Amino acid sequence: MGFLTTQTEKLFTFENIEQQTKLTGPKDQLLVLMEEGLSVKMLVRGNQVAVQGDSKQASLALSVLEALTQLIKKQITIGPADVISAMTMAKRGTLDYFADLYSESIIRDNKGRSIRVKNYGQRQYVSAIRKNDLTFGIGPAGTGKTFLAVAMAISALKKGDVERIVITRPAVEAGESLGFLPGDLKEKVDPYMRPIYDAMNTLVGADHVARLIERGVLEIAPLAYMRGRTLDDAFIIVDEAQNTTNAQMKMILTRLGFGSKMVVNGDPSQIDLPHGVRSGLVAARRILQDVNRIAFINFEAGDVVRHPVVGQIVSAYDAADSRLAALKQAQKEASN
Repeated sequence: MGFLTTQTEKLFTFENIEQQTKLTGPKDQLLVLMEEGLSVKMLVRGNQVAVQGDSKQASLALSVLEALTQLIKKQITIGPADVISAMTMAKRGTLDYFADLYSESIIRDNKGRSIRVKNYGQRQYVSAIRKNDLTFGIGPAGTGKTFLAVAMAISALKKGDVERIVITRPAVEAGESLGFLPGDLKEKVDPYMRPIYDAMNTLVGADHVARLIERGVLEIAPLAYMRGRTLDDAFIIVDEAQNTTNAQMKMILTRLGFGSKMVVNGDPSQIDLPHGVRSGLVAARRILQDVNRIAFINFEAGDVVRHPVVGQIVSAYDAADSRLAALKQAQKEASN
């Protein structure tokens, strides 16, 4: 015999029309996100929103509305990422710390908007980058690893902490044999560096990015071009590091020079290396775990700051991988 869930309706009252507009979003898209993320129904009635659903979920939705309202009162513009962060923290029982995430801005982007951490995982990540010479960000796509690393690099450059930014990633799909692709070096490399350019363009604008590259202050290049160099006074970002081999990982880590800081990001669940080739990221986590001034920050599906469905997709794949691993283990034990 199953247990019946208690259905309820809770009301949230907007203080004014401006607050209502900001809290619901264009065409009520922020309320739709909350409906999807918390499995409730939200209906706007005049200056109120009725939250319908399971009693626990409705209470969570109400607490999310209240937390977001506090941000609006501080003149902070909220968007989908803020709503998703609030919902995630509400589910984890850490919503009391939600406002603290907005107490500090890393930098302002090209449009003057403050770039802040969106959840506790990101807060740990940014803190680790500040405190350590080398930080590993490990976890699924959508957790903000690359974007925040770029923001921290730009912040360090503006403060004068470093003289240049170097961003690299392995061009695995081309086997790092770029000569067979059409065009000059930039045209060969750019498709693999697109996520980096997107982040840089959002934060400082495409024109400024071009000027930084021309002045040699910003370098975006495939991993193969880092060999034989020592990178002093630089902020180095290694992206898609799960696709490095052990030799490549050791090579790039030993490029770290005086006055430099390095961030290595990757997702072990998306390794594109040839069968039988071990990931340098996986090995580095084992080998360097206890080395001083090196930090490892592990992100989870719950840290994804994209659409709620993305987090659910990541969780579903993780669950499928776990079931497959358990099945293989059972088959192995049975054969013995």
